Amino acid sequence: MGKALGTEVLAIGLMSGTSVDGIDAALVEIVDCQGQFKTKLIAGHTYPYAADLRSEILAICAGEPRSLQQICELDDRIAESFSQAAIAIMHHGDRLPDLIASHGQTVFHRPPAIGDHQNGKTELGYSVQLGRGAVIAELTGIQTISDFRTADIEAGGHGAPLVPMVDALLLTDPHKYRACQNIGGISNVTYLPPSSIADIKADTEADTEADTELGFNAGGVFGFDNAVGNVLIDMATQKLFGEPFDRDGAIARQGKPDLVLIDRWLQQEFFVAAPPKSTGRELFSPAYLDNCLGECQNLSNYDIMATLTEFTARAIAKSYRDFLPTFPDEVLVGGGGGRNSYLLERLQDLLAPAMVMRTDALGLDGDSKEAIAFAVLGYLRLKERDGNLPSVTGAKRSVLLGKIA
Repeated sequence: MGKALGTEVLAIGLMSGTSVDGIDAALVEIVDCQGQFKTKLIAGHTYPYAADLRSEILAICAGEPRSLQQICELDDRIAESFSQAAIAIMHHGDRLPDLIASHGQTVFHRPPAIGDHQNGKTELGYSVQLGRGAVIAELTGIQTISDFRTADIEAGGHGAPLVPMVDALLLTDPHKYRACQNIGGISNVTYLPPSSIADIKADTEADTEADTELGFNAGGVFGFDNAVGNVLIDMATQKLFGEPFDRDGAIARQGKPDLVLIDRWLQQEFFVAAPPKSTGRELFSPAYLDNCLGECQNLSNYDIMATLTEFTARAIAKSYRDFLPTFPDEVLVGGGGGRNSYLLERLQDLLAPAMVMRTDALGLDGDSKEAIAFAVLGYLRLKERDGNLPSVTGAKRSVLLGKIA
């Protein structure tokens, strides 16, 4: 099992999201004082995938067929890339890390589905992350926790989102309602009631009628995938302008969004379904973008970019008004979308009177937030503490997340 863990642990978190931009690596000091967590980011960096490797990952995500041998070879290449990222980031510390926690690269995600109510059949979810932890442990010589989603899925959950547990540990305020809004390829939100209210709610078993109707405990922490994030914006920027992404939203800022079209898109099943829910590139795929572009034939390319950006912002705002029990006082944004100043301006306008800010304002690096989160989840696994929130994922019970290599 490696070193014995005290109250201060040096950990590496590794994450690559739906955008497949590269591997986010975070070298983090975790301080655990009787369940009260603090983290200090020693170093954070994104290590791009090799161009051919990224193309292959995107092809798999788009459903292009591959042999089992090709999938295995891709699994090894991703693990080697994650290992290289871990070795590179660990040189920023003054000692070897105690653990590596790797989310891996999601290439397929299928949420659980409820079957025929008459026969009670259900379909468990399924999620595939490549980049196996055993290879990372072998190449780095450091114990590695990976495959975080499987245990939650086996308990009937979506296996996603998992970051809300860490949001609750690090960002809960004693008095304010907060929403932690991650905007990666896909967007997800964590609802954080004030800690005093959460503590009171935890002491009672009484649920309100609204709690039962929405399928979660409205007095406690919960979260869900709530919108497309950067994935459509990025794909459209590449297709229409030949740029990898819309830096600061400068392209979208020059256009005018089609609000009628956006309102129609927001009536699609994913946006009206109550949580728990999760999604990925299986829904928001290149084919989905092509369908959107087909409905934008009368718009300029700048108007298309404005429309897709507004679509993300309005989907987030709609999810708050439809599904959050109390509208937040503050919205804390992390992920790549937090660097899109135009998108943040639109969120501030749509979510007023809530204050919208990056998590950096509270000392949590927004670019490295998800990598930091998996470092903390890895620590919880080694301490044999449950890592999922059933109120978020829909699982039947709390479980240990991750496999140790």
